[in-house]
Amino acid sequence: MKKVLIIIICLQFGIVFSQEEDRKEIIATANQLVADGNELLVKDGNFPKAEGEYRKAIAKNPIDVSAKYNLANAYYNTEKYDEATQRYTEAVKIATSKSEKHKAFHNQGNTFMEQKKYQEAVEAYKNALRNNPKDNETRYNLALAKKMLEEEKQQQDQNKDDKDNKDQNEDNKDKEGENEDKKEGDEGEKDKDKKEGEDDKDKKDGEGEKDKDKKEGDDSKDKKDGEGDKDDKEEDKNNEKDGDKTEGKPEGQPQQMEGKLSPQQVKNLLEAMSNQEKKVQDKMNAKKVKGVKKKAEKDW
Repeated sequence: MKKVLIIIICLQFGIVFSQEEDRKEIIATANQLVADGNELLVKDGNFPKAEGEYRKAIAKNPIDVSAKYNLANAYYNTEKYDEATQRYTEAVKIATSKSEKHKAFHNQGNTFMEQKKYQEAVEAYKNALRNNPKDNETRYNLALAKKMLEEEKQQQDQNKDDKDNKDQNEDNKDKEGENEDKKEGDEGEKDKDKKEGEDDKDKKDGEGEKDKDKKEGDDSKDKKDGEGDKDDKEEDKNNEKDGDKTEGKPEGQPQQMEGKLSPQQVKNLLEAMSNQEKKVQDKMNAKKVKGVKKKAEKDW
């Protein structure tokens, strides 16, 4: 029984020893890959090959902070800030010491500053100071990030005020334009109504003048007709008077005429003359009869 226990313990020890050796070998290999990457990046400036070595180190030892941290620094120096931020975040998660966390948070803050993400930078610097409160460089960067954040907020407020003022001015202009259009429309309607009123007035005045002229024409016509009737009546009356005067005058005396004679007057005059001539003829015939000697009849 004891022999069995001793054998089991030896086997477990051997396995642990083997695993430890393998882990040491893995760490050593990963560290060498990181070193090769640093050399390629610093001496040769060959970022693509350096990136490849860092990735190999991470694949070999995923819990190695240095591989992810150095790869993040490589991204930062080549201005690949999104990739750098991702790798710094991964380094923070697997870091076991405050020193490692402090460096990762500090550089992550620098990455956010380059992206003008001042609020994120402030939080990253604060986390860095929590792991190393004595780092003056981190403290300075934090103060700078806060200042930039405040200026950004002021600029945003200013831009907002300017935008609001611009929008307000545009609204005022639009309202003024609407009021002006409405005013012009009202004036146009007023002018139209006024013109229509004037046209109606002129039309009514014209109709009134027309009616007036028509009425005056009718009145004139009636007046003329009345005057004509009056003249005819007066003429008939005068003719009657003239006829009476003609009949009462001595025979053979010509009638005194003044002005133009009416048809009735002419008729009366002719009849009077005819009567006068007949009377004279009758007298002359009578005288002839008296003067003729009568022949005696023969006695048989």
